[in-house]
Amino acid sequence: MHGSSVSGKLDSEGYRPNVAIVVCNIKGKVLWARRSSRDGWQFPQGGVEKDETAEDAAFRELYEEVGLRREHVRLVGRTQSWLKYDVPRFHLSARRGHFRGQKQLWFLFQLTGADSDVRLDAVSRPEFDRWRWVDYWDPVDRIVEFKRHVYQRALAELEPLVAELSPDYMLMRETRVV
Repeated sequence: MHGSSVSGKLDSEGYRPNVAIVVCNIKGKVLWARRSSRDGWQFPQGGVEKDETAEDAAFRELYEEVGLRREHVRLVGRTQSWLKYDVPRFHLSARRGHFRGQKQLWFLFQLTGADSDVRLDAVSRPEFDRWRWVDYWDPVDRIVEFKRHVYQRALAELEPLVAELSPDYMLMRETRVV
C-alpha cells in the first residue's frame, strides 16, 4: 500500500482505513497518550483521508495528535498489512450506520528531536491531554480489550525494528515478566 491512495470511506466490509502510530525513543520506550477529557490511553491514530496515502496520513496524524513534525522523527517502518478490529456495538452511534470497525496500518517512528517537541496543543482541539514514555509492551496490557489483539500483532511485527534502534531495548525485554 506504500505510495497508493486509500479512500477515507468504509470498505466493503464496513472497516474505516486508519493509521496507528508508535513513536519510540532511543531507549526503546514508546509514547503513550491519554485521550482528552477521558481516562483512556492509546497510541496516536487517525483516519486516512480521500486521496491521501497511508504514510501521508501517519505524518499528518502525528502532527495533529502530538505535535511532531517530519523534522522531529524518522520513519522506521510499518506493518506489512492492514490489521482490523471491530468496535463493540455500545461504542457505535446511529450516525455511523454500518460502521464495523477500523483497519489499520501501523507506523513506527523514532523520535530524533527532543521530548519538548511533543506538543499536545499543536491544534485547536487536542486529541490528547497527557503523554508519557512507557515500556514497549505495556500498552498491550492497558489498551481496551477490543483493540488488544491488534496491539499485540502490530507490536510483535515492529519489535525487531525497535530492537535495532535501541541498545537498551533488549535489556528491558529480557527483564520483562511475560
